[in-house]
Amino acid sequence: MNEDELLQLYGLEPDKKHRESIRKLVQQEMESREAEDHEVLKLLCIMLFAIGSVEDTELIWQAKRKNQDAGSYIDVQLLCGAGFEETIVYLEKKGGEQAHDQVLYLKKCEPYDFVDFSKDEWLSGYRGYYSI
Repeated sequence: MNEDELLQLYGLEPDKKHRESIRKLVQQEMESREAEDHEVLKLLCIMLFAIGSVEDTELIWQAKRKNQDAGSYIDVQLLCGAGFEETIVYLEKKGGEQAHDQVLYLKKCEPYDFVDFSKDEWLSGYRGYYSI
């Protein structure tokens, strides 16, 4: 599926009932060797960000860490669809190496990328990006 098909199927801010389907598509996209760019992966991460389940931060993190290009395409703010503090608290409670690495990364980015962070403003920016 391309971005237009995904937007038509789910919209930029999908209903929570589509969360598992979108998660599966993220997994498929991460495993795909054929993806020439990461626009589809980025859009799927934006959709999860819009849904705002704190548990999705880990999947978005894995997508962001897929390779250097994916790391550039997927904005750090997408890791915090549930909110910055909520995400940090969730990851600290979860524990483990991946959660620890993600917390360190987020705290390093906080003074630069999360000043006056607003999920609504980021979604508004993405609506403009996709001409919605």
